[in-house]
Amino acid sequence: MPRRGLRSASGASAAALALLVLVPILVLLSAWHQQQWETWQHLLDTVLWRLVGNTLFLMVGVTVGVLLLGVSLAWCVATLDFPGRRWLEWALFLPMAMPAYVLAFVMVDLLDYAGPIQTQLRHWWSDFPGFSARHPLWVVVTLSLVLYPYVYMLARLAFQAQGRAVLEQARILGDGPVRAFFKVALPMARPGIAAGLALALMETLADFGAVSVFNFDTFTTAIYKSWYGLFNLQAAAQLASLLLLFVLMALWLERRGRRRARFSELGGRKVMRVRPRGAWLITLLAFAVLFMAFVLPVSRLLYWVVETRLDGVDARFLNLVWRTFLLGAMSAGLVLVLASWLAWVKRHQSSAGVSVAAQLATLGYALPGSVLAVGIMVSFSAVESRLNAWGLPVALVGGLAALVLAYVVRFMAVAFGPVENALQQVRPGLVDAARTLGASSSDVGRRVYLPMMLPGLLTALLLVGIDVMKEMPATLLLRPFGWDTLAVRIYELTAEGEWERAAAPSLTLVLLGLLPVVLLTRRR
Repeated sequence: MPRRGLRSASGASAAALALLVLVPILVLLSAWHQQQWETWQHLLDTVLWRLVGNTLFLMVGVTVGVLLLGVSLAWCVATLDFPGRRWLEWALFLPMAMPAYVLAFVMVDLLDYAGPIQTQLRHWWSDFPGFSARHPLWVVVTLSLVLYPYVYMLARLAFQAQGRAVLEQARILGDGPVRAFFKVALPMARPGIAAGLALALMETLADFGAVSVFNFDTFTTAIYKSWYGLFNLQAAAQLASLLLLFVLMALWLERRGRRRARFSELGGRKVMRVRPRGAWLITLLAFAVLFMAFVLPVSRLLYWVVETRLDGVDARFLNLVWRTFLLGAMSAGLVLVLASWLAWVKRHQSSAGVSVAAQLATLGYALPGSVLAVGIMVSFSAVESRLNAWGLPVALVGGLAALVLAYVVRFMAVAFGPVENALQQVRPGLVDAARTLGASSSDVGRRVYLPMMLPGLLTALLLVGIDVMKEMPATLLLRPFGWDTLAVRIYELTAEGEWERAAAPSLTLVLLGLLPVVLLTRRR
């Protein structure tokens, strides 16, 4: 009886975690029962169709950009031999540490009319016509440079797993190298490429800082303006629900791309890399991407920090760093505990209900931070109003709980993956052997589970912590009064065009983001 009660409680806890994701979504959908005709008429007459067009433009542009960069670089690194391949193989992961909004304002500064690039071009060519630093194509380029590592990482693993046997068979059947790539290697790697592309598209839809720097209106900027400009939370909720349609489109594309996952079978023998003619051109291309996505922006930030002589690095700045770290550590710890419990329940209580609950609980990463923020704020406002009507003066809106809840929902999937993989390393036979030798449950947890799961737990903790510290939309919309973070400070400074003063907090975030990137590359 106690065991059955424990199983019921475990299933209920998994369902409760799933509700954390479902409630904001249902609240957003329920916002349509309060019609905002005047607001929507204003949006239709002014910006709505531009928002839809800009969002579709970003999705198509980033899809092309990350596929071209990620797949081509992954194929070269996995199958070809060229100068510098060993260090470029891991160095191409470094742009993952660069927040999109940081690269965005560096790009605008470099490409602006008075920036160093156009100034030098006018010096070389007196009749140089110039160009706009805020053209929509630069938004696509910026996001593609930051997000291509998602496709690169998974495509590289897929190409390496294929081995050389399949490609050799294609060559025997008369296919040339290019034809063999498009007919054999690329279709086999499609599941991994589709998964990486889905991650890149979801990050594109969730982006707020980069599009704000380029003054490129999307649904995330419209949600922020409806909330803080029009002070209309219901309109913001309805806009957020429309943004969900684009998220569902990205998820559908990912599922469609992975429906033939059996193509990702191992090919047997290890890939034997060949050295093509003009191998140095591959090195030049790979380094050019790395230079644009990481080396150049970091160099520019360092230049500004030195030029300003650490102006702005004072007690307030240290306070921002402390609050950013505190939010990251607190949220990452809570997410790690919940993700570990969910993985434990899924392993020890195999049922359809628990599996569905686990899938729903990890769906939050597909939800943009602005969508979550609106859903949580509407939910908290409704609960607070009801409690106040019952004579319970509880203040939920504007508290830290709403922000932490948004982090938990959004980054549960980031922790669940490494934790579940680590838990799978502990085979049941090891646990049975320990119990046969007389170990208690606490001994098994302390001497079997914890040592074997520790690398995965630390990876999950670090990944979630860095993601929380870089998160801008949810933090900007839900932060309590006085709880500014480095990401919020960067937004405030870049909104005023103070690139130099934004360099110190930006460089700090980049350095913090390097930790999980180095950890992941070393583990791989």
